Amino acid sequence: MVKLVRYGPAGREKPGLVDADGSIRDLSGEVDDIAGDVLLPEGMARLAALDPASLPEVGGDPRLGPPVAGVGKIMAIGLNYSDHAAESGLDVPPEPVLFMKATSAIGGPDDPVVIPRGSGKTDYEVELAAVVGAPGKYVDEADALGHVAGYCVCNDVSERDFQLNRSGQWTKGKSCDTFAPLGPWLVSRDEIADPQKLRLWTKVNGETRQDGNTDKMVYGLKRLLSYLSTMMSLCTGDIVSTGTPPGVGAGFRPPRFLKPGDVMELGVEGLGVQRQKLMADEPARDP
Repeated sequence: MVKLVRYGPAGREKPGLVDADGSIRDLSGEVDDIAGDVLLPEGMARLAALDPASLPEVGGDPRLGPPVAGVGKIMAIGLNYSDHAAESGLDVPPEPVLFMKATSAIGGPDDPVVIPRGSGKTDYEVELAAVVGAPGKYVDEADALGHVAGYCVCNDVSERDFQLNRSGQWTKGKSCDTFAPLGPWLVSRDEIADPQKLRLWTKVNGETRQDGNTDKMVYGLKRLLSYLSTMMSLCTGDIVSTGTPPGVGAGFRPPRFLKPGDVMELGVEGLGVQRQKLMADEPARDP
């Protein structure tokens, strides 16, 4: 069992491990980063075997970055909770709906989320995300979880107008900068007994908006990983974000989209909590 973090200024994060007391221990003497071979089964096993007390303790309250680096692709699943499909006015899909989020959207769990210029419909989506460890292709469902290094929280931030009304793929509304906060931790696979029995929730300005459970997924994680692997290789460091429960802003009547100054808090049972403040993407001012 291991909880991994990356801490420090954006772009200069160091690898760390969270000990039983919640303190961060520096892993810089053991690995260069939480990426690549570190995510393979043997790499995760080596980190789990370390004595946290033997590692330097990180003082203060450092910024947490995304808990995994070197992400090759983010595959996300649309309408994967039947009650979310219903609030969206759409049928449950006969096969998983796939879309991609740009890796440039990745941010830390508590970094500000920037509302893009021209946006009036920025929305939140709490999701369980799986990080691929062992690569694979044409993976059997029975073996699928063996390809997971660990799990983390993903906020699949979405701009609904860009997503639905701008003549193209959902990726347009899913890939704006800061639209993929990850973390706070990468929790090793063995620490989560059943990824299909996890509560997940979102609050906006202290008000609970989403309160669901992964047992309501239309397509469970084993099925998703197997399905994806028939169309593309699962590569070490890839992220699969598994869909969101009902309660998104677009599902309210009238809709309740995000605005500058709002604060999102979201979490998945056993995987920690994120907190992001919304900011406007203001044009640069002349000096």
